Amino acid sequence: MTAYAPRTIIKGLAFGEGPRWHDGALWFSDMHGHTVMRSTVDGDTTTVAEVTHDEPSGLGWLPDGRLLVVAMETGKLLRQEPDGVLVEHADLSALARGSINDMIVAADGTAYVGDMGARLTVEGGERVPGQSIRVATDGSVSCAADDLASPNGHILTDDGLTLIVAESGASRLTAFDVHDDGTLANRRTYADLVPEKQGVRFAPPDGICLDTEGAVWVSDPVGARVFRVREGGEVTDSIAFDGVIPVACVLGGDDRRTLFMCVAAHWRRDIVTASRTGRIDAVEVAVPGAARP
Repeated sequence: MTAYAPRTIIKGLAFGEGPRWHDGALWFSDMHGHTVMRSTVDGDTTTVAEVTHDEPSGLGWLPDGRLLVVAMETGKLLRQEPDGVLVEHADLSALARGSINDMIVAADGTAYVGDMGARLTVEGGERVPGQSIRVATDGSVSCAADDLASPNGHILTDDGLTLIVAESGASRLTAFDVHDDGTLANRRTYADLVPEKQGVRFAPPDGICLDTEGAVWVSDPVGARVFRVREGGEVTDSIAFDGVIPVACVLGGDDRRTLFMCVAAHWRRDIVTASRTGRIDAVEVAVPGAARP
């Protein structure tokens, strides 16, 4: 495998999440820092929005360019208006069973939001099957896919016809066909994921992104690695981390060959907000990114 030497481009975050490459810039949420940020490839950051009442996570855009932001614990999908104000785009709280988290937005503005099936801020709390919630362009919500094991990262292929979901609780990537009306069908396993290190019992995928060869880059916080896996499960590349956990990744840059990785010292809110050691690392890869994000 290729030997990678990631460089740190952004420091001082609490907990970076939901990275996206959009309009020539890297966008991401500082979840426990309650902000949405935009950055150049060199780490020159600007605060785009503040979500003081909740923790932002997944990001996406409507066809007219307005930003959508997942507000995790209140179960709302927020929309940023041209004047910068965040308003409610959709209320998922009545349908969600746990914290809502990652999201992907299709070209027509349909959003798919992961419901984790548990409250991420409550250790040892009740955990039930999660789901992917579909938010139509008019703000109406429905269950797109049920019985998912802690659904995390969501990605769409270039043609918008396939949705891939990272099931953290099942150590697998699961694919669906996307119908014209935004409903999902033909559920199937895209790849079963296995640990790389001895003593690590499972490989829960967190944030994910797709490249032009159909391989998926996966953030594995338990295994402390970001790795590339082909459909069927073959791992071709792996980037190891020491003493920190990678939680999300996206391919960006002008040629979409820069892999940006959100890295944290821990997943507990009290620890990361006290130290603010969260960062974003970057490395160049051979195969460019594709699809959404």
